[in-house]
Amino acid sequence: MTDIVTPAVASPATIPDQAVAPAYDPRLTNADLAPLREQRWGSYHIFAFWMSDVHSVGGYVTAGSLFALGLAGWQVLAALLIGITIVYFLCNLVAAPSQKTGVPYPVMCRSSFGVIGANIPAVIRGLIAVAWYGIQTYLASAALIVVAIKLFPDLAPYAVADDYGFLGLSLLGWCAYLVLWVIQAAVFWQGMESIRKFIDFCGPAVYVVMFLLCGYLIHKAGWGSINLQLGEVKYHGWSAVPVILGAIALVVSYFCGPMLNFGDFSRYAKSMPAVKRGNLLGLPVNFLAFSLLVVITASLTIPVYGELITDPVETVSRIDSTFAIVLGALTFTIATVGINIVANFISPAFDFSHVSPQRISWRMGGMIAAVGSVLITPWNLYNNPEVIHYTLEVLGAFIGPLFGVLIVDYYLVRKRTIVVDELFTMAETGKYWYSRGFNPVAVIATVVGAVAAVFPVLAKDVYGMHTAAQYSWFIGCGLALPVYYLLATRTALMRPVSETV
Repeated sequence: MTDIVTPAVASPATIPDQAVAPAYDPRLTNADLAPLREQRWGSYHIFAFWMSDVHSVGGYVTAGSLFALGLAGWQVLAALLIGITIVYFLCNLVAAPSQKTGVPYPVMCRSSFGVIGANIPAVIRGLIAVAWYGIQTYLASAALIVVAIKLFPDLAPYAVADDYGFLGLSLLGWCAYLVLWVIQAAVFWQGMESIRKFIDFCGPAVYVVMFLLCGYLIHKAGWGSINLQLGEVKYHGWSAVPVILGAIALVVSYFCGPMLNFGDFSRYAKSMPAVKRGNLLGLPVNFLAFSLLVVITASLTIPVYGELITDPVETVSRIDSTFAIVLGALTFTIATVGINIVANFISPAFDFSHVSPQRISWRMGGMIAAVGSVLITPWNLYNNPEVIHYTLEVLGAFIGPLFGVLIVDYYLVRKRTIVVDELFTMAETGKYWYSRGFNPVAVIATVVGAVAAVFPVLAKDVYGMHTAAQYSWFIGCGLALPVYYLLATRTALMRPVSETV
């Protein structure tokens, strides 16, 4: 059984105006980081969270790309099933501590990194989210531009950056980006309950449009044109094994960001059985269903349009109906907004608030991320594969080690025992206070795992490193986990100050 020592006073489940336990150090807490008094989310809310995370333009393209790797259709489905099942079990592991304690991801990291050292994983995750937030907003704005030009053709010249634009983005692109920026900020500002209602709508809405789009293409091409194979089968027998393993790794890597900070959402769930049911429906069941719908839809673009189209917005734009184009493009725009708020807005909101709880609220943390997403000009980042490769993959190589440290600390080192009150004290007698507030064991394990994971990413030109790079999450997690466990259980490095003075 999990042994969670709960606080005498905790805060309510709603984000605004929470009352913080008076015993908590104000330097470590605010109304948004404090434990929840009520946890109301059920299985459907977790299910909807994953639908919003999967049902986007990026999810569509990623799922479609797996079927174009040169594998047979059944091999791709097997890789998808194995990969998403791994994600399912890992999400259950990372969900449990936050669901039991009612605290978000960065606060949970205090048990492993120390009450001050937890800012390390918080800032790393926050920076990754800011970059992806900007990129996802830019991708969604492209769909909005399609709608604008279809409804008002005279706007087409303003979509050309060389004629009307600055900082690499066209005037129409700026307008579309800022419109979505404001919409996302408005939804976020309403608080977690409004966000929950928004994502409850987004995932199912995309399914409706996807089925309509698929039905339209089947009507045009006929049932006989459906194919689960996008391109030629290039790998047979044992030669397919490395490609299948790479596909499995790609699935896990795609979800590694929201998987790491899934505690930000599981803290709202009323029970772990509810979380597990929601994860089961949202991951293995939903992801496989969505992937099948994607490959069927993409395969039908070949007989209907004479070429393979893996971008759903472009597929919709080819339909001879203004209403269909507007409906489809707006739906995929809303879906991308959904995943952006879920995966890349809420996370940095908690992460940046954690750095200075009394100065940065949850809302302010989210707005810092939103402003940062504009300053990095994500359209230039996205249009330069080399820059985005070295920026995001290097940061992403830290996700595996951070995940490994969090999991091994909770399950193997602390045996599922967390004293919640101790997460919010800076007293040197505190259970999670180490030298200057940093746990050296967690830092060492993270550095070891991250360096090993980053090396193949930066050295892809070296023989064999290109293959190793796609397993960076597994490398980082696989090294950080045993390093942390060995140092934590066999040395005195991890003893709190109170035990060493």
